[in-house]
Amino acid sequence: MILISHRGNLQGPNKSRENSTSQIDLVLSLGLDCEIDVWIINKEIFLGHDSPMEMVSLEWLIERSSRLWIHCKNLDSLEFFVNSSLSLNYFWHQNDDYTLTSRGFIWAFPGKPLSSSSILVLPELEMDTSRDYLEFNQCSFIGICSDYVQKIKVRIF
Repeated sequence: MILISHRGNLQGPNKSRENSTSQIDLVLSLGLDCEIDVWIINKEIFLGHDSPMEMVSLEWLIERSSRLWIHCKNLDSLEFFVNSSLSLNYFWHQNDDYTLTSRGFIWAFPGKPLSSSSILVLPELEMDTSRDYLEFNQCSFIGICSDYVQKIKVRIF
């Protein structure tokens, strides 16, 4: 089971820390993967959800590439990754039911049916908070991306 922190969040949304290099590095140090939001503006790479916030280098991304899920936030970022020879895991989506990542995973919008190649995205948006996370083990998917990834890790492992 691949556990992916949504924007670097571990125990719920935290706008002041999400998509920051320090928070992403913390997530990776815990052995988790991390979904990040990436913008490219004037050939510079930025992290940030609603807008570009923190500049990062291409080397920074490459050094962490095995554990990053790059959500391209503008056309320039998508075009950059598509045209690069780098083996980064990236995707584009807005409100699509599904999108395919560059490494062949199915990124499923919350609430959509899943397959064995799917990433369950933000299950907390569709779940009754009283539902036990152990029910995840009864479903067919390869990973979970959540703002509450630490809670999920404790409950299913």
